[in-house]
Amino acid sequence: MLPKKIIRICAGTSYISGVVILLSVIYPIASYEAKSKKEYPDLVSPLSKSSVLMQNSYNLLEESDYTKASNWFPMERDFSQNEKITYRINIPKVGIEDALVSVGGEDLSDSLIQYPGTSMPGQLGNSVIFGHSILPIFYDPDDYLAIFSTLDKLNNGDDIYINLNEVVYHYQVYDKFEVRPTQVEVLRQDEDSSYLSLITCTPPGHPAKPKRLIVRAKIVPVTANKLETN
Repeated sequence: MLPKKIIRICAGTSYISGVVILLSVIYPIASYEAKSKKEYPDLVSPLSKSSVLMQNSYNLLEESDYTKASNWFPMERDFSQNEKITYRINIPKVGIEDALVSVGGEDLSDSLIQYPGTSMPGQLGNSVIFGHSILPIFYDPDDYLAIFSTLDKLNNGDDIYINLNEVVYHYQVYDKFEVRPTQVEVLRQDEDSSYLSLITCTPPGHPAKPKRLIVRAKIVPVTANKLETN
C-alpha cells in the first residue's frame, strides 16, 4: 500500500495538471474575446434585421461541421466543380509556406478552400479563401485543421503571396474585422482592383464558432521601376 504522502502528492499533481489543462483551453478563448471586443467593437452589419431566413440559417449553423466550408455562411452554394483548380499561398508573418488552396471541393482538413464564384487571384474582384482554426496553442501551419488559428496576428502592411500558374501575386493586408455568419456581404466582388479575403471561424477553439474573422488584402501593383530592375 502506497504511503499517504505519495498519494497526496499524486492527487495534488493531478489537480494542478487538470487546472492547467482547463486554463489552457479557456484562457485563449477568453483572451481572444477580450481582444476582439476592443479591436472590433461593432460587427459589420449592413443587412436588414428582418431577414428571418438568415437568422434561422444562423441557428442551424451553431451545430454545423466546420471542416466543411459550405457550412460557414447560410447560403446555398455548390462547392463541387468539374475541374478542380489549385494554387499556393504564402503568409510569412504567420509561418504559412506554400499552403494548398483548392477551388472546388470543401474539405478544410485537406486544404484551404476558395469560395465558389469568387474571382481568381490576380483578377479584378475578391478572392475569398476559407481556412480552419483551432486553439492557438495547437497552431501548426502545416496542418489544415489548424492553419488559420493565428490569422488575427496579421496587421496592415503584412505581405501575402499567391503562386498561381507560376505567376506570383503580391498582396498586402489593409483591413481586419469580424462578422456574423449571416453577413454574406463579405463575399461580394469589388471589381476596382484585385482583393483577397482570408476567412476563419472565431474565437479559435470555441465549439460554437459564433463569428467569422475577415482579413482583407489588396494586390500590390507591379510598377515600371520594378519591371526595369527585373
